Amino acid sequence: RAHAVESPRTMSATPVTIRTRKFIRNALLARKQFIVDIIHPGRANVAKSELAEMIAKSHKVSDVQLISLFGFRNKFGGGKSTGFCLIYDNMEAAKKYEPKYRQIRNGIKEKKESSRKQIKEAKNRKKKIRGTGRRIANHKAKKAAKDG
Repeated sequence: RAHAVESPRTMSATPVTIRTRKFIRNALLARKQFIVDIIHPGRANVAKSELAEMIAKSHKVSDVQLISLFGFRNKFGGGKSTGFCLIYDNMEAAKKYEPKYRQIRNGIKEKKESSRKQIKEAKNRKKKIRGTGRRIANHKAKKAAKDG
């Protein structure tokens, strides 16, 4: 069940066509998932934000944050890209099943800044503790990381 969407000409001079294929309704993960083929002659590539808006319009999605686009590859010679799209039914499902890095990309979560040295020090402290004290030490380490 492939269907194509033409982009409005306001975003760029050349039109962009979106085709979907291998459409699956994944009820267990509360989402729709499909492969997206983008035909963009005369353009290097298309921004994911632009694609998300077009897909939201075509699939009648209220919130653009529920759409996750990833894994895009350009075809040799240009003019065509292929990637993957997930449309979650609600924000709870997106938060539950979407990996943290993609949630940060989609603006669902904020990236917490932590230095590489802090992460390594916490990991090495964790390695030294064995047995019953491990759970308490992990809790203390998490608390220290959150405060510091």
